[in-house]
Formats: sequence, structure tokens, C-alpha cells
Amino acid sequence: MSNLKNKVIILTGASKGIGRALAIQAARQGARLALIARSKAELKTVQAACIAEGAPCLIFVGNVSNEKLANESIKTVVETFGGIDFMINNAGYGIFGPTESYSAEAWSDVYDTNVKGTFLFSKAVLPAMKAAGRGHIINVASDVAKRVFDGGSLYCSSKFAQDAFSAALRKEVRKDGIKVSVVYSGLVDTTFHADPHSDSKKTWLTDSDMADSILFIMSQPAHVVIDELMIHPLSQDY
Repeated sequence: MSNLKNKVIILTGASKGIGRALAIQAARQGARLALIARSKAELKTVQAACIAEGAPCLIFVGNVSNEKLANESIKTVVETFGGIDFMINNAGYGIFGPTESYSAEAWSDVYDTNVKGTFLFSKAVLPAMKAAGRGHIINVASDVAKRVFDGGSLYCSSKFAQDAFSAALRKEVRKDGIKVSVVYSGLVDTTFHADPHSDSKKTWLTDSDMADSILFIMSQPAHVVIDELMIHPLSQDY
């Protein structure tokens, strides 16, 4: 029997890529799911796949930077499933190029998704997790939360901010029995990257590789927390 049987998982960025792979794998293990993304059509496709695996699955359509979406979706999940075991902040967004090419709007958009979204959904689940004396927040970051690259001042700084928030939150809520983990991924063959048919991507991590890693973090016993997990394809020299 999987340790995800009947566990309640909230997952942002669930309509494609890593989120889609994780949702379906968790459904196969008997989890109860709440999926959040901007594309209703894509989200409904993932929902149907999860239901086909026998998993109860709620969906919420909207931008993770919307506080009303965060609060109301969490409220519905608690009312429907009775609690929250895992909050996985997977939604991510990037714009790349010279710093002078970024508009103020683009800067805000990236920070809204990568930082504000992580904050809003983490904040929204904390009351239920504290009341239960347990819970696990998993934030999907990037290896650029630990390094930088030319053309990445916007994306890298957003991921540094997401990582700093996660590290401080980890110290804050550990005493409440709540775990906070961060996953730092290297190159992953998802729609996030341009040129989806590039031969170089054949050696990159897959969506399933990332889903397996996140499930490994989720599978640890109650007294164990994997605070940080860095994962790369062997072909990437970090």
C-alpha cells in the first residue's frame, strides 16, 4: 500500500510538464488531488487522467499570484477532503535576455508567479497544517537559485528569492511539525525551454524524472525531512 493513499495534495502548475507528470503518478498511488493552473482546457485533460486512475481530483483555474484564488481553493480543499498533507508550489515562469530588455511588467510577472505565488499558497495552507500539527510544503525551484548565468538576472533573482523565502519558512514552521523542502532542478526537457525538438535535450531530465524525485521527498517517514534536493542530468556540468 502506497504511503500516498488518501493523502491530500495541492499542486500548482499542474496542467503540463512536471506538474502533469506528478499529478498522474500521485493519482496512481491513491492520492486525493487539487490541481491549479491557468489553462482550463489543459487542466481538465489532466483531471480526466487522474480520475481515470481512480483519484478524486478538484481543479482550480487561475494565476497563482491571485490571493483570492489561493485562499478560496485552499478553503474548498479543506472542506472537501478534510485537510492538506502536501502543498507543492510547482508553477514557474521565466523571461531571459539582457537586463535592459526587461519591462517593469515582465519583471513583475515573473516575480508574481515564482515568488508571490509560492508565498500566497504557502501562507494559505499554514492554518490547516498548524491545526493538524503536520504538513509538507515542497517548492520546485531551479539550480539557478544557487548560481547565475548571463541573461538570467530576472529569472535567477526570482529563484533566489523563492529559495530564501523557503529557507526562512522552514525555520519558522519546523516547530509546528511542518516540513519545507526545495527541489533544485537542472535542465529538464519540458515546454519551459525553447526549441523543443533539439537533439541536445535527449540527455536532459524528463518530467517523469522530476516527478519521481518529488515523490521520493514525499515518501519519507514522518520524522524525516529532505530539506533540499539538487538534481541534474549527467550531461550537465553544474
